[in-house]
Parts: sequence; structure tokens; C-alpha cells
Amino acid sequence: MASLVTKTTVTRGRDEVYVAAVPLRATKGPAQLLMSTAYSLNLWDLQHFTVIIQPTSPPPHPQILVFDFQPDNPEDPYTALAVLSGRAVPGVVLVRKLTKLPRSKCWFVGSSEEDAVDIAVSFNKAWETDLRVGHDCRDYTNGLVERLTGGKRILERLRTIGT
Repeated sequence: MASLVTKTTVTRGRDEVYVAAVPLRATKGPAQLLMSTAYSLNLWDLQHFTVIIQPTSPPPHPQILVFDFQPDNPEDPYTALAVLSGRAVPGVVLVRKLTKLPRSKCWFVGSSEEDAVDIAVSFNKAWETDLRVGHDCRDYTNGLVERLTGGKRILERLRTIGT
């Protein structure tokens, strides 16, 4: 895992914050193959970004959690067409448990001095769920990381350092 160590993002706290990239989901067949290939070739603009919190605090939040924002139906071909044409589609904020951190395309971006899970849950409640270009997983990831660590425009910074 790469680490992005800067004054604005790393403040030793109790909950560690990571950003991870995963392949965009698409309909089975050629579209799914294209997304998997784009991910394998590290084509930045064709990846889905998530925020991972690894709490160091005791329960109630001892497990690793991944937070992300995606279309409500990411495998519907009409969803992709609508987003590419600039229209909004219904989106959903998801929270899932992980057993361990991803081994690749996962970057430590800082720590949260407060309970990161509580902050993320509060952030999610206020997040507008209409997904469109300019209000997508990148904006969600940048906004949540900024709220958790104070680091601004984290995805642009990760891209600049040549991840």
C-alpha cells in the first residue's frame, strides 16, 4: 500500500483513513470486460473510489468499514448512458464491512482525531444522492476524506504523485 504523507492529511489520531480504487461495475459481457481492463491498466478516470476506515477505537466500531457512493443500479446500461449524457441518476451511499484492507490500489491518507465512523455516518446523512458527473464517487471521496482528515482534493493529489 502506498502512503500519502503530508502535513494537511496526516494527524496521528485513532482511526486510520484510506482511499481505495476498484473497477467500475457494468453490465455483464463487453462492458464489464472493458471496465476490468481499464482498472487493470490503471486508467484513473475509469475507476471507482471508496473511503475505508480502520478504527483503532474499541467497540462499537471495531471492524474495517468501506464507504462509497455509486448509482443505485450500476449494471444498468441506461445508467451509464444517462450519466455520460450529463443527466442525474438515483444514487446510493453504501457502507460495508471488510475483513482486511485491500492489497493493491489502497492508500493511507490520514487519521481522524474524532470517531471517524460517526463522522462518516453523519456525512452520509447529508449527502445528496442524485449521481451525475461532478457529483459522483470522486466528489464523495474527496468530501468525506476532507471531513475526516482535513486533507483537500485527495484524489487529485494521489493522481499527481503517480499512484
